[in-house]
Amino acid sequence: MKPALLALTLTALLAPVLAQAADTKPVSAEQYAEVLKGSWRAPQNVVRDVYRHPQQSLQFFGLGPNQTVIEITPGSGWYSELLAPLLKDHGNYIAAVQAPTVSDYARKNEETLKAKFATAPAQYAKAQVVEFDPKAPVLGKPGSADTVLTFRNVHNWVLADTAPLMFESFFKVLKPGGVLGVVDHRAKDGASLDEIKHSGYLPTAYVVKLATDAGFKLEEKSEINANPKDTKDYPEGVWTLPPALTLGEKDKAKYVAIGESDRMTLRFVKPAK
Repeated sequence: MKPALLALTLTALLAPVLAQAADTKPVSAEQYAEVLKGSWRAPQNVVRDVYRHPQQSLQFFGLGPNQTVIEITPGSGWYSELLAPLLKDHGNYIAAVQAPTVSDYARKNEETLKAKFATAPAQYAKAQVVEFDPKAPVLGKPGSADTVLTFRNVHNWVLADTAPLMFESFFKVLKPGGVLGVVDHRAKDGASLDEIKHSGYLPTAYVVKLATDAGFKLEEKSEINANPKDTKDYPEGVWTLPPALTLGEKDKAKYVAIGESDRMTLRFVKPAK
């Protein structure tokens, strides 16, 4: 075979491999630094970085700039401020929100999120919002997402008895080999779900079971979002702590000193076969 023809053949054979390598390239430290200091971020959100460790969390979940990422119920868009800009050039950021007909809370969250996107088109122009019914969730075309992320939401689905359906929808929308990243408030070891679920905390083993029952494999746990100061025994559950501070001024300094909750950080994978 002539050298030129051989080179063309090798290029054609390697193209899919090179494309896959580009897809799996992680977000760089420089890219994280740029979005973390972004002028579009709300000041009240920036001060939460010290508790939520966004760069370390997204690195743990293997975020890549070429990925299609679905964030489940992003609320007012704390992580949207980071994910949408990181994915705007080569990837896709999709905010999956509960349909506004579900509740006034869902309607207000969607309105707030869309208003945020409208204020900074350079960062959010490509961001998409999709609505789902929590009792029959469909997040997109099956096998269309590289990563599904959810931050501090599982406890709400447990209370609404929709958690198994949600995890099944994550499994369906992910590609084989896709990643599910979960962060939520972590209960004390040995805690009974029925006894503590109204506190906002969940047993790690229960969350793992929700995912594995849906077909996922637990790949790794992380202590990135651990908080040993959190005693998990408050009058208003996890909402006693920042940022909610449900008790108002009562013992506020005490709860501010504790900081945000102790959290599990779990990475699951959808098996390739």
